[in-house]
Amino acid sequence: MQKGNIGVTTENIFPVIKKFLYSDHEIFLRELISNAVDATQKLKTLVSKGEYNGELGDLTVRVALGKDTITVSDRGIGLTAGEIDKYINQIAFSGANDFLEKYKEDANAIIGHFGLGFYSAFMVAKRVEIISKSWQEGATAVKWSCEGSPEFTLEETQKEDRGTDIVLYIDDECKEFLEESRITQLLKKYCSFLPVPIAFGKKKEWKEGKQVETGEDNVINETSPLWTRKPSELKDEDYQKFYRDLYPMSDDPLFWIHLNVDYPFHLTGVLYFPRVKSNVELNRNKIQLYCNQVYVTDTVEGIVPDFLTLLHGVLDSPDIPLNVSRSYLQSDSNVKKISTYITKKVSDRLLSIFKNDRAQFEEKWKDLKIFIHYGMLTQEDFYDRAKEFALFTDTEGKHYTLEEYKTLIKDGQTDKDGNLIYLYAQRKEEQYSYIEAARNKGYNVLLMDGQLDIAVVGLLEQKLEKSRFTRVDSDVIDNLIVKEEPQTEALEEGKREVLSTLFKSQLPKMEKTEFTVTAQPLGETASPVVVTQSEYMRRMKELADIQAGMAFYGEMPDMYNLVLNSDHRLVKSILAGQEEACADAIAPLQQELDGVNARHEELRKQAEGKKDGEVPQADKDEKQELEKRRDDLKQRKETVYADYASKNKVVRQLIDLALLQNGMLKGEALDNFVKRSVELI
Repeated sequence: MQKGNIGVTTENIFPVIKKFLYSDHEIFLRELISNAVDATQKLKTLVSKGEYNGELGDLTVRVALGKDTITVSDRGIGLTAGEIDKYINQIAFSGANDFLEKYKEDANAIIGHFGLGFYSAFMVAKRVEIISKSWQEGATAVKWSCEGSPEFTLEETQKEDRGTDIVLYIDDECKEFLEESRITQLLKKYCSFLPVPIAFGKKKEWKEGKQVETGEDNVINETSPLWTRKPSELKDEDYQKFYRDLYPMSDDPLFWIHLNVDYPFHLTGVLYFPRVKSNVELNRNKIQLYCNQVYVTDTVEGIVPDFLTLLHGVLDSPDIPLNVSRSYLQSDSNVKKISTYITKKVSDRLLSIFKNDRAQFEEKWKDLKIFIHYGMLTQEDFYDRAKEFALFTDTEGKHYTLEEYKTLIKDGQTDKDGNLIYLYAQRKEEQYSYIEAARNKGYNVLLMDGQLDIAVVGLLEQKLEKSRFTRVDSDVIDNLIVKEEPQTEALEEGKREVLSTLFKSQLPKMEKTEFTVTAQPLGETASPVVVTQSEYMRRMKELADIQAGMAFYGEMPDMYNLVLNSDHRLVKSILAGQEEACADAIAPLQQELDGVNARHEELRKQAEGKKDGEVPQADKDEKQELEKRRDDLKQRKETVYADYASKNKVVRQLIDLALLQNGMLKGEALDNFVKRSVELI
């Protein structure tokens, strides 16, 4: 028997493995099975080169649970005593203390850096044994044993067959790994697609109301997964079945892309476009990353472009190390090349589908556009490719490329300054009357109802020359696309102010909502009252929901305009009725107000050009009193108008109709509207 110390330049390798790597401790099974698969693959290589002439026999790697042990067994090349001494006992590395301190929280970094896959066993085991017999003729079986310290024993033992058994005596703190369900879970996670059969116990079947073992191995993996096969061998059903195996509860995917590249790096895989129902975030991290069919991670940010983390599927590359830290991945040049390649491959595939089967592409556009929009927003090179197949959809359900739509609206929707105006709606049913008004003008209206559409609007305004996007309810129809200066004569300012005061006094109080009331000549046949919403403020608030750093806008009230049509007979009637009903009350107030304003103007002119100290205090005091008096008189006038408006049911009815049209009339206000409507009828 040989005794000795593991050649490690620091005593603290085991405490680090035990303590600091605890959060990643489940990877021990991946590491041990990967080693077993490597040993098996190496034996196959020896056979292919004619260096080993023995029978390969059953090459299944087996995982077995004992009362307090886990054993991983293979029939690969095995190890001699000399090889154990070289590969297991000599963990000689320089600068270990510094490295361990720097990466003590990251198991993958340490294990990957030093090839310590085997030593991950000490995360969960208090003692580890290696029982191995080399493939070489006349080899003697050996047993290595270590209890998680630098001390080990190495002795000859009995083992009939070639290969290696790793026996882990599980630590009391890690008893979860002695549960069959836990091991099954880890094997499915890390080993589902390894190229050598992995067996965990025997298959079970129901007999007489209970599960009993059969004689058949319970092989948990598919050794030739779909992505390792040639696309020419596969049918659509094969891709769909593989998708269902990966994501059992998901709907069928929209499309898939089979990747297979040998230069300048090796990469295989299948990426699927899933059907996205709602939240973007819920569908991230569904791409599984493999290294030679060994599962690495499903956190693929930095490996695939951000927008493609919404895709599902599998990527496999031996050029991405099995054990790496996230920061390593994000800075590795091979990884960046892979990211660029995937972007190009995805955009080429989408363009191909669009050109070869546009009808199918349009049919799936509603599901596809979240991926394409996200890519356009986050990746410049993808935008340049996507502008060829990104589509606009109008409110009639017709689809156009960006260039096609520009041609469609160029003649009819260019304003007096040469800007191309893209009109859009976000809620087709709610904005129906605005859409109809635009159609009646000969305009086309886009439907922009996707999660990212409002952000795409901002992007396109930057990218498309002399172009502006305007929501169809952001102004009255004549102001959406101004082709010439307005010819209609506006109402005089005094009357506009009266109308504004009348209607403002009757607006219902709504939380976090503010109205500006204006009067404009819109034509006798246009609606008497229209509610519009400022394009800029509304867009800022919508962006606040999806963009960090814009929460300020999200807290601001919704800003609406209540536009009164001064040409409409009902509005004219209200104004005329007010003049008659309020004349006696308003006349003396107005007369006094005119006198106050005249005196205030007189004092202002006297103070013009003087420094503050040169103006007599008496004039300053009088001016202050006049301002108070003016405010009081204005308030009294507004009270008279409000009293008249409250008794004029048509004022409130017109307001409520406009609010109802925009889905803003609710609760008590809606109930009052219904009762008032019955009375008026």
